[in-house]
Amino acid sequence: MLSVAVCDDEMLDCCNMAKNIKEILEETGIPFIVRQFSSGRDLLNAIENFDIVFLDIMMCGINGMRTAQLLRDKSFDKILVFISASRDYVFQAYDVEAFQYLVKPVDHLKLERVLQRAVKKLENDSQEFMMIHQDRRKKKLYLRDIYYFEIKGRVVSVHGVEGCFDYYEQMGTLEDELKGKGFFRCHKSFLVNLKYVDSYNRQEILLDTGEKIAIAKRRYEAFCQEIMEYMKRSGGSI
Repeated sequence: MLSVAVCDDEMLDCCNMAKNIKEILEETGIPFIVRQFSSGRDLLNAIENFDIVFLDIMMCGINGMRTAQLLRDKSFDKILVFISASRDYVFQAYDVEAFQYLVKPVDHLKLERVLQRAVKKLENDSQEFMMIHQDRRKKKLYLRDIYYFEIKGRVVSVHGVEGCFDYYEQMGTLEDELKGKGFFRCHKSFLVNLKYVDSYNRQEILLDTGEKIAIAKRRYEAFCQEIMEYMKRSGGSI
């Protein structure tokens, strides 16, 4: 079941957004639930694991941007959509990996397109996987759970949600297998999942996990282009 949260301290706006979301999702036939919150604190205290969060920015108490930061700190890695009467926070939205930035009043057709892309992304993220050979058996790896690959000779170390483990493969073969799936070879020894990139400079990439990955000078420009394209594909506002 698709779980959606709408957080806005303007009660009328919150109710209207929830109503419009329900109307759109009802037409898709997807089982869903939509919950409403009147403050960032109430949202943060909720026990549900939401798939999509629609979050107003200019709220009393904890504003939407701070609420989003705290959500990410709590390992919320699903879809975050900002709604605001102002365009002033568009660039700050990148810092918390916003999927989309909607300006009030939100156009119904625009909301419908955003929901369609969000549902598609959730489906793709949950299903994509690869098979590897490890200890004489095949193991399924979901791409969403991999932070990065590290190569040491012919040994590939997988760093991800399940921890770190090794298997034998050539980095070139692995790179080809993951082409177009949100991974980038930023260094001869590293293949990083762009989903987990928090920030970067010419020397290194900082991941959401706090880990730092080296980036080769000759790959920096290509990386910048790739991360921007990835953000566009993921629904972000550039």
